[in-house]
Amino acid sequence: MYINLELYRTFYITAKLGSVSKASKELFTSQPAVSHSIKSLEEKLGGQLFYRTPRGVSLTLEGKVLFEYIEKGYGIIQNGERKFKELKNLTFGEVRIAACDAACKYFLINYLKIYNRLYPNIRINITNESSYKILELLEWGEIDIGILNMDINKNKPLNIIKTIDLQDCFVVNEKYKNLASKSISLPELVSSCPILLLEKGGNSRHRIDAYFSTQGVIPSPEIELSTVELLVEFSKIGLGAACVVKDYINNELESKELYEIKLKDPIPKRVIGVATKKGISMSSAAEKFIEVIEN
Repeated sequence: MYINLELYRTFYITAKLGSVSKASKELFTSQPAVSHSIKSLEEKLGGQLFYRTPRGVSLTLEGKVLFEYIEKGYGIIQNGERKFKELKNLTFGEVRIAACDAACKYFLINYLKIYNRLYPNIRINITNESSYKILELLEWGEIDIGILNMDINKNKPLNIIKTIDLQDCFVVNEKYKNLASKSISLPELVSSCPILLLEKGGNSRHRIDAYFSTQGVIPSPEIELSTVELLVEFSKIGLGAACVVKDYINNELESKELYEIKLKDPIPKRVIGVATKKGISMSSAAEKFIEVIEN
């Protein structure tokens, strides 16, 4: 049975107010129009919903049973409308972000501070994943925004919001400071100092292994670690030359806690991109995060 939901709305308002005249004012329509809607609903259902009283109208037994269900449904609709407005007004909602290790702490965190200050009621869901995994999550629609290495993008349908160039380099502490006094080749560095790299499996390590190959060197690090932060800390205590992103250790270089190795053939720059999947509608919360990044 198909019944116009507007008829149920008229029934609900009339039953709640107990008056056809009050319902007409609430619905911004005439009393005859309200009476006509109620009569139409009664005809479609095959039974009487109201009976008249000196003070207005009251529900019949059948009408009371129907009202219990309509009231629940109407409440759900109102809650849905309220949640929709909250999402649009950014008083409620969630933005889902995944970032590769290279971007999570040193790039993303600055934007998160701004976004949280502007929209404190929005929940921020962040995961730290490899660039390959982030690409999958974007494809599956499980995240709104991905921050990943652009060299793995195999013609995937992505909207690139912003790109950032990053320069990898090797750094050492005072113990190996002499190696930073002049330009040296990668083979010279490997033969003079222990090498610290990210562990295998991620795109960052894959790129460094490819660079070693171009220099005729087989990667054989003395220490492999899971994060850039650990590489920096291990290098600080003199355990060897760590391969890190130069942009992230400016403070350590300025304070001379660490020294950059000047390679004759520098590691090629890499590009980090902020991306969304093409052809999908973004939530208001995600759109506002993109605005923060663009501005």
